[in-house]
Amino acid sequence: MNDVSHDLLATFQAALQLPVPAPPVALPDGGSLTSIFAVSDLAQASVGVAGSALAALVAQRGDPPDVSVDRDLASVWFRWSIRPQGWEIPPPWDAVSGDYLCQDGWIRLHANAPHHRAAILAVLDVPAERDEVAAAARSWPAHDLESAVVGTGGAAAAMRSEAEWRAHPQGRAVAIERLVSMERTSKSNGPDEPAADVSRPLEGLRVLDLTRVLAGPVATRLLAGWGADVLRVDPLDWDEPSVAPEVTLGKRCARLDLREAHGKDTLLGLLREADVLVHGYRPGALDHLGLGAQTRDETRPGLVDVSLDAYGWTGPWRDRRGFDSLVQMSTGIADAGRAASGGDQPVPLPVQALDHATGYLLAASVLAGLVLRRSDGEGSRWRLSLARMANVLLETDRVGPQDERHGRALVTPDATGAIEATAWGEARRLAPPLIVEGSPLHWSIPARPLGTDEPVWLAR
Repeated sequence: MNDVSHDLLATFQAALQLPVPAPPVALPDGGSLTSIFAVSDLAQASVGVAGSALAALVAQRGDPPDVSVDRDLASVWFRWSIRPQGWEIPPPWDAVSGDYLCQDGWIRLHANAPHHRAAILAVLDVPAERDEVAAAARSWPAHDLESAVVGTGGAAAAMRSEAEWRAHPQGRAVAIERLVSMERTSKSNGPDEPAADVSRPLEGLRVLDLTRVLAGPVATRLLAGWGADVLRVDPLDWDEPSVAPEVTLGKRCARLDLREAHGKDTLLGLLREADVLVHGYRPGALDHLGLGAQTRDETRPGLVDVSLDAYGWTGPWRDRRGFDSLVQMSTGIADAGRAASGGDQPVPLPVQALDHATGYLLAASVLAGLVLRRSDGEGSRWRLSLARMANVLLETDRVGPQDERHGRALVTPDATGAIEATAWGEARRLAPPLIVEGSPLHWSIPARPLGTDEPVWLAR
C-alpha cells in the first residue's frame, strides 16, 4: 500500500465535502517520476479523486462501482497521452521562455503567448533572441524584473525559497485558503442533464469550457471521456499548437469575441442551456466583460460553476497572470529542487504536475457539484488555484535517498490503442489510468485545432 497516495487522496476527498461517503479507490503500487517531491503520488491521488467523485454520482442511481488508478499510467498522463504517427507536435516552449540569471537570483519568463513575449521584450528593450534576453536580464534584480514584466502585462516569476513564499503576503493568503472553496447558489428552474446509462454516465451533460493551458483543459478532457458534450470557446486570436493535440480530445472547439456584443450574446445563449461552466479567467476578468457571478447565476440558475486561477483568490497577487512553471518558481518548489540537486539553477518538477493535479480536482469538483444538484436541485460555485495545489505538494513528505520510492522507474507503456484520426494526422493514445467499473473512459471526437467548430450545442 502506498501511504502517501492514500493520504493525498483522503485530503482531496475531504476538500470536496461530498454529502455521501467517498467510495474507496484502489491505488496499487508502481514506479515514480524522478523528483524529491511526491509527484507520482500526487498524480495517482488526483486522478483517483475524480474517479471517486464519479463513483459517488453513479451511486445515486445504482450500486457504487469499484475504482482503481494505475500509478505508472497516471504519472505518464501527467506528461503526455498522445503518440503521433508520422508527424510531430510543435515544441512546447517559445524560444524566449525559460529561466534567466539576474543580478541576485533567477527568474522565469513565460513567453508562449505573443502578448506575453512582447511585454518581456519591451521591458528588456531587446529583440526576440535568447542571448539578448539573457544579457539584459543579468542587469536586473530578479524581483524588479518580475514586477516590471508583470506590470507591463507579461508573465514572470522570480525564484523564491519556501521560507520566502511562506513569509510573502501572497503566500500567507494562499496558506489560509481552502484547497477547494465551494458555495451553494440558486435553485435550478429547468430540467437538468438527462439520465444517462452507467456506461456513459455524463452523456447529455453540457459543459461550457472557457479554459486554456493547462489545468482546465485536462478537467474537461476527462469529462468528455465519460460522454459529456464539451464545447470549448476561445478568443479569436488564441492558439495552443503544442497543447491542442493533447487536450482537445473529445471536445468541440469554437471561437467568440467576448468584447463585442454578438460574441457576448452568443456566449450567454450557450450558458443559458449549459449544465456546467468551467473557466480559468483571473478573478474579476469575467466581471469586466459583463459576465460576473451574479450574471452567470441569473442566466443559468442551478449552474455548476467551477473556476481556477494561478495564485489564489485572495491576497495582493489574486489578479496576477500565472502558469504552472511560474507558480513552481514563486512557491519554492524550483528552489527546493535546486537545493536538493546541489546546483545553483532552478530544478522544476519533471512534469506540469500542478496543472494536471488541479485539473483532475477541477473535474472532481464538477462531479461533486452534480451530486449536490441531483440531491436538492441547487447549483454551486467552486474555486481552486495552482498555488494552493503547490502548498499541498510542499506539505507532503519528500523523497529522500533512502526512501523506497526513490529511483523506482516508471513502467512507461506504449500507446497501442486504436488509431485516432486527429486533424494533424493519425495518432495513438495511452490507455487511461483511471478505471471506474462499468464506466470506461472513451472519447468519440479526435483531437482538433482550436476554432474548428461552430458555437452551438449538440441536440440532446
